[in-house]
Amino acid sequence: MTKGQKLREILSDPGILVLPGVHDCVSAKLSQKAGFEVAFTSGFGISATMLGKPDMGFLNATEMLWSVSRIVSSVDVPVVVDIDTGYGNPLNVMRTVEEVVRIGGGGIILEDQQWPKKCGHFDGKQVITMSEHVEKIHAAVEARGDTELVIVGRTDSRASLGIDEAINRGRAYSEAGADVVFIEAPKSVEELKEIAGAFDNDVPLFANMVEGGKTPFLSSKELEELGYKIVVYPLAGLFSATKAIESCFAHLKENGTTEGYSDMSNFKDFEEVIDTAKYREQESKFKAD
Repeated sequence: MTKGQKLREILSDPGILVLPGVHDCVSAKLSQKAGFEVAFTSGFGISATMLGKPDMGFLNATEMLWSVSRIVSSVDVPVVVDIDTGYGNPLNVMRTVEEVVRIGGGGIILEDQQWPKKCGHFDGKQVITMSEHVEKIHAAVEARGDTELVIVGRTDSRASLGIDEAINRGRAYSEAGADVVFIEAPKSVEELKEIAGAFDNDVPLFANMVEGGKTPFLSSKELEELGYKIVVYPLAGLFSATKAIESCFAHLKENGTTEGYSDMSNFKDFEEVIDTAKYREQESKFKAD
């Protein structure tokens, strides 16, 4: 069974699917340890942790796929991969999707921003035409072949063109072959309701909950009641890790030691996260006499 097939199987279950955002192998492993059935790679998080730069198109396709390939290989669960705009025209989209399939991704998010793209909750986003993105989705559908990779068609047009155009684009992307529709950054609960009411029940809808972002922050239960099938909390892990590291380093700077700072894993705990025992067992098989 491919990871795309596995993700479709999970999506067929009743209820809303909650996705944690991951930005590296450790966060991916922790998401699996917590019991999440699916993970989501955050382009925002990868740009921040890999480059130390904001999500403003600095991260290229090679860097993204290099990071994602390692994340995917570090866990057993399907991973939905943020591939931004596909990094070019439909031919570039095909190559990107083929690479995601090759590394074992379970799904992709493909957005309709102009390049260089920006975080969906930044100002100043611009989008390509609807027809251009429809062709990108056609290309993604062809490139996935029979793997059943799940395609999430995302539109960022709400910011510049309004909610009605965003809904129209969502419908067009669904008709073009997107398995899931993602209208980014609605600005009110009313807009979230309007989006949910604009699609038939057989079109899964995707919501993005960013702490401090442009969209009202709702729980998965509230979004399920509105009619959404998937919700991602893409930056919760990154924001939590950032706060924890900041606090730890402040303590170290002030005291010259981490003694007395208890809000951290110890060496043994971390060994479990990265499966040290597994590799020690493997190592023991190959010891020379």
